[in-house]
Amino acid sequence: MGKQDSEMLKGVLEGVVLAVLAGRPAYGYEITADLRARGFTDLAEGTVYAILVRIEQRGLVDVEKVASEKGPPRKVFTVNDTGRAQLAEFWTTWELLADRLEALREKGK
Repeated sequence: MGKQDSEMLKGVLEGVVLAVLAGRPAYGYEITADLRARGFTDLAEGTVYAILVRIEQRGLVDVEKVASEKGPPRKVFTVNDTGRAQLAEFWTTWELLADRLEALREKGK
């Protein structure tokens, strides 16, 4: 992934993580594995954890500590009502941007 691609991805990762969590509650490693399985292969696990801290601080998710068989308790994240509203706004913005970019691309052909 080039630097430009990486910068573009950073702009949407928060919405992407919320979208994953809208499907089901998950902890950091599960989210990273899910995203890698969906083609975000260059995604660093630390990047997801930084986003989780940020969205927790912004009150977009609820957090529950769950016992783990292999170590310390895991923080399981669940999208709350505020997070769902933020995700809806993200998708609206995404659709608007995608439509405008597609129109620009079509005009350039």
